[in-house]
Amino acid sequence: MSQVRFARWLLFAAPILFICVFLLVPLALTFTISFWERSGFTIKPGLSLDAYKVFFSGVRLSVLRTSLGFAAVVTVLGLLTAYPIAYFLALRVSPRVSQTCLFLFAVPFVINPIIRNFSLAYILGRTGPVNSFLKEIGLIERPVDWLLFSDFSVILGLTLSYMPFMIYPLWLSLAGIDRRYAEASWVLGVPPVKTFLRVTLPLSLPGVFAASIFGFVGTFGESSVPIILGGLGYQLMGNTITSTLDVLNYPLAAAMSSIVAATMLLFLVLWYRMFDIQLFLGKITLRRF
Repeated sequence: MSQVRFARWLLFAAPILFICVFLLVPLALTFTISFWERSGFTIKPGLSLDAYKVFFSGVRLSVLRTSLGFAAVVTVLGLLTAYPIAYFLALRVSPRVSQTCLFLFAVPFVINPIIRNFSLAYILGRTGPVNSFLKEIGLIERPVDWLLFSDFSVILGLTLSYMPFMIYPLWLSLAGIDRRYAEASWVLGVPPVKTFLRVTLPLSLPGVFAASIFGFVGTFGESSVPIILGGLGYQLMGNTITSTLDVLNYPLAAAMSSIVAATMLLFLVLWYRMFDIQLFLGKITLRRF
């Protein structure tokens, strides 16, 4: 009996220990270093708010606001794209087709994101397929410049990068909804649109909020998309932190990273307080597998 208890304790303690060592400890070190002082090319322990003062009083604060705006736009666009896909896969096709499509959405993630972004940059470039097609059909006479190295290209790249991540929590939430609720609504004579708005959508809100976290947090900390698709000098929080590390300003980089981590934590706490995690995981029936 003691061996069984020990095995259970070990199975529970192992992931907790892993999280503490490889996640919580680095986050704690990052937060601690944000209060250290910069001394030439090195840093020394201290208790200073200089890094946070520099951040909130300089141009990097505008980068924070821009990043929050971009993250909100990309999250909305991702939800508008991912929700219909997840709804179709969860409620309108067979489990085999659904699983195949979900697998196909995961395929792009085996490709390095830098390669994906450079491929998108070629597609949107002056000599790329998009401009060539528009010229062939006569819509333009000269290449369109704003397709690349612009807000449009950055938002498009971020949406394409994180929208597939948003499909999976939405699918989990929608697939876990008991179909008898919708059937009861139909029996009572409620039109399909009202059934969706009053039954399906409210029950899928935990997945919507989880998908929003994936999209918002991922976009908020992205570094490669702004550099490749935004061009030289295009700044969002992710590549601003990277450029700060390049000049060895570790306290400032740690302070910005701490702010990003605090934003992520805030969203997770809101999700935890607003929704039952079991609703997000969904009561998915075995017949769907």
